[in-house]
Amino acid sequence: MSSPRLQNTFFLGLLVLVTLTFFWLLQDFWLPIFWAAVLATLFHPLFQDCTRCCGGRAALGAVLTITLILLLVILPLLLTGFAVAAEVSGIYERVAAGDINPQVVVDWIDRNVPLATDFLSGLGLSVDQLRSRLSGAAVATSRFLASKAVGFGQDALRIGGLTFLMLYLLFFFLRDGRILLNTIVSALPIGDARERRLLHKFAEVSRATIKGTIVIGVVQGGIGGLLFWALGIDGAVLWGVVMGLLSLLPAVGAAVVWIPAAAFLMVSGAPVKGLILLLGGSTLIGLADNVIRPLLVGRDTGMPDYLILVSTLGGLTLFGLSGVVIGPVLAALFVTVWEMFADEYADVANDSGREAPLSMREQDPASS
Repeated sequence: MSSPRLQNTFFLGLLVLVTLTFFWLLQDFWLPIFWAAVLATLFHPLFQDCTRCCGGRAALGAVLTITLILLLVILPLLLTGFAVAAEVSGIYERVAAGDINPQVVVDWIDRNVPLATDFLSGLGLSVDQLRSRLSGAAVATSRFLASKAVGFGQDALRIGGLTFLMLYLLFFFLRDGRILLNTIVSALPIGDARERRLLHKFAEVSRATIKGTIVIGVVQGGIGGLLFWALGIDGAVLWGVVMGLLSLLPAVGAAVVWIPAAAFLMVSGAPVKGLILLLGGSTLIGLADNVIRPLLVGRDTGMPDYLILVSTLGGLTLFGLSGVVIGPVLAALFVTVWEMFADEYADVANDSGREAPLSMREQDPASS
């Protein structure tokens, strides 16, 4: 008959094997699971209000919460996506037809900055070559965006299926969230206090990142899109969305779009519009990034700006757009785990430090 130690070892090995196999089974569905957990955390106060309105029935409260999420979040995103796809196709057609000519920048430099022309000639690059390359880059970029828009439409069935799965899981996360959390806390063998601290940090950072992402993206993208529309720039919705997405990156932001656009307007015969865009971008859009981001992201997460930036970039590299949230969450969990370890190790070290002189005095005859 096997010894208890052998039985425990075999059972732990089986536990690890089954867990890893289950995780591998769900490898294509981790993003819907993650977003369902994040949305359940973010909209939990709304769920509580909906449950009270439904007479304390949690299932109806969860259905009402998901309905509001569909109307207020998912439907506007879907409509914005359709508008962006239409504008991308239009811009590609205009660039290919020559209606939008990026060569005016080179022409302006050739006329007004002869030193730059001489510098390029010294590098073996003529103005005509620069015009050709710039035109080719514009066509290639617009073609790339158009292909992405078409690919998004062709992939609509898969995206719709994953979104449905996310909403389906969200229902159970809202209705049974407290039970699920208590089950996780009781099952994990790292101590209930540690587990609750990690879960609290996950909720805190997810909520702060989502709030900061949504608010900053909507404000900067909305202001940028309105400025582009008011100045008559083609693709105002597209560039507004691009600026909103770029606003996710601290220290980079929407300036990557509106600064070149302002320069293009100035050199293409519309200096007043370019100056208006430059002033509006530096004040309105820049103010939103410098004021709102520290209030909503840095303060609530308790992490420095450089760590948020690095973790966001790493998350984008590994997980795509979802990495905007996943990256800071992983960074916060990393910091929290090491803080807990440091606190507990410091207590052990202090205890050892206090005991060491006593043991030394006991062993040293001269101290008696």
